[in-house]
Amino acid sequence: MADSTGNTGDSARAHRPDPTAPTAAGRTVELVLRDIALWTASLVRQFPELSEELAPGRRSPAGTAPTAPHPGRDELIREERREALLLEQRHGLSVPGHGAAPIRLHISDAIRDITDGVVELEEAVCARLTLPRPRRAGVIERLRRIVGLLDAVAGHPDLARHVRDEIRRMARRCARTLGDAETVVRVTGRCPWCDSVSLRAFPDRRAVLCVNPACVCTDTACGCQDDPAYRHLWAEAQWEELSEASGTGTEEIEAAMDDTKETSC
Repeated sequence: MADSTGNTGDSARAHRPDPTAPTAAGRTVELVLRDIALWTASLVRQFPELSEELAPGRRSPAGTAPTAPHPGRDELIREERREALLLEQRHGLSVPGHGAAPIRLHISDAIRDITDGVVELEEAVCARLTLPRPRRAGVIERLRRIVGLLDAVAGHPDLARHVRDEIRRMARRCARTLGDAETVVRVTGRCPWCDSVSLRAFPDRRAVLCVNPACVCTDTACGCQDDPAYRHLWAEAQWEELSEASGTGTEEIEAAMDDTKETSC
């Protein structure tokens, strides 16, 4: 039977918004929280290695030549500084460890920067959520407590993005200080968004990324829309979808995640 507008009941129901459908804002927060979990896991895994690098047993024996700097290290430092300043402008917040003077990535400086950054980040999160000031703890414990607050952080999209950006920055600094380039494995097929052969597997994150700097997807909720440091990412749950869209087999993606040899990008 038609209603007063001439629509049948089935037609009216078909055009009624689905209250369970995720909104663009909700999807954005979901992606940001996923990235927080990935970068936090990386930082939790690598941060203890910084202290090990300071131990006497890890230093070069007397009389041996110092390790040659990693090719492109200066450019990585400049990139990190540009990213930190960009984050400061975007969020209107100061980025710990970045001043006007040039910076060098010494291990002790990195430990202090990351430690101070994690302390300030947890305190900022608790203040925003009107929680008591967090009790003193080590970096790893504080990171786990931040992750434990993500359900509450999800209600504040700007806070969630700041947490993601800061943890990502610190995880990158930690990895660069250790001199460990993240393992990258080439994956066949073409990116569904930019059609370039730029798909790479990142086993540490168990994710596939498009490394083409010019790639911007059509999903308005994706960070690649407004963050030049972000790359579109397919987590494990999206591998089958990526396989169908790119021509890459899921078996190849899974095998790439077990590959320990870094390949050229």
